[in-house]
Amino acid sequence: MEHKEFWAATSRIVAAATLVVTLMGPGAKAQSHYKVLHRFYETQQHQDGTSPYGRLILDGAGNLYGTTAFGWGDACYYHGCGTAFKLTRTPDGTWTESFLAVYPNFAVPDWPMSGLTFDAVGNLYGTASDTGLPPPPFGGVFMLTPELDGSWTWTTIHAFEGPEGANPYAELISDASGNLYGTTVGGGAYGGGVVFKLAPNPDGSWSESVLYSFTGGWDGVNPYAGLVFDAAGNLYGTTTYGAYGHGTVFKLTPNPDGSWTAKILHRFKGGKDGGQPFAGLVFDLAGNLYGTTLGGGVYGYGVVFKGTPNADGSLTGQVLHHFTGGKDGGDPFAPVVLDAGGNLYGTTWGGGANGYGVVFKLSPGQGGKWKEQVLHTFAGNAARNPYAGVILDAAGDLYGTTVGGTSDCSWWVNDCGAVFEITP
Repeated sequence: MEHKEFWAATSRIVAAATLVVTLMGPGAKAQSHYKVLHRFYETQQHQDGTSPYGRLILDGAGNLYGTTAFGWGDACYYHGCGTAFKLTRTPDGTWTESFLAVYPNFAVPDWPMSGLTFDAVGNLYGTASDTGLPPPPFGGVFMLTPELDGSWTWTTIHAFEGPEGANPYAELISDASGNLYGTTVGGGAYGGGVVFKLAPNPDGSWSESVLYSFTGGWDGVNPYAGLVFDAAGNLYGTTTYGAYGHGTVFKLTPNPDGSWTAKILHRFKGGKDGGQPFAGLVFDLAGNLYGTTLGGGVYGYGVVFKGTPNADGSLTGQVLHHFTGGKDGGDPFAPVVLDAGGNLYGTTWGGGANGYGVVFKLSPGQGGKWKEQVLHTFAGNAARNPYAGVILDAAGDLYGTTVGGTSDCSWWVNDCGAVFEITP
């Protein structure tokens, strides 16, 4: 599908796009409360974990789960190979960290850049972007199984070898049958990444199949983001590069014979429509899609966009906000999340009053306009540069991570990062 069909509305709405920003300056009435729940410190051999790039998830008791890309030991070129952690809320309101798994050496998939995913019985799944030694360093998929004594058992369920994918960066999703779906940045038939499926076997093993290999041409290349299902079982996602050089939005439709058909819904040009989406997509109840791009837009600092489905299967696009790189934020790596009122929440890596990123809220208004409110501006030493975005709990509280920010950390581990909460 041609570029103009998806973004037909863009040129008409740029002037009316949501460039109105509500900023909470020193004299403004606070609209939310920000709190750091945990700081990742550079202890001896980095045994607290460092650099949480993946998005958090919640269990039914309100505990938080996540990963750190580095930390725990001095393997993996002295960075540490990463951890999976749990933060448990205590009765006095503090949080206690425990480790579900550590990645001790190059012999297993390490450097998890993604968040975790629960299945129906409480197992956790995730991806790790590298495998180090022995080669090839193509990453893999792991499972964490809870034991009766409170410990967790770590299992590699697939190690990528290249032709079927290489270097997964995104979290997984699952279907009702327990199959897992994800993406890899590289590998595949053309080296441009794949969409894959992992199916559990009766003997406990898993079988991987490639649903689609990106050619690196007009279909895009390097899908850094994860996937999302629609109500009909179709898969949607983004590629960060390819086509005009600025990425794509794609749809995969299952066929009766088990194959999947790809359709490109949009090819970003890097201008007013945005460019280089590192984040995945999210649906609202009406079937509209929402996402972000790292670059492009009127000011070059990324956009938040919406895609409305048409009867012929195409999408009509609308840019909801053009980031200026100033106090409203800039360079959003992360996806947005929706609340029950149709408001969007997200983070930017940079911008804000201090240049270290913001947490923002976008609210729909009259005439199709959207209004941005900055909920928090990161200051630097306590926490900075949120990569993974935020999640919402049932009370409307927001939780997220930052990659850097604690002044005790040294530069070569990308600082250490933090977990934070924002309460309305």
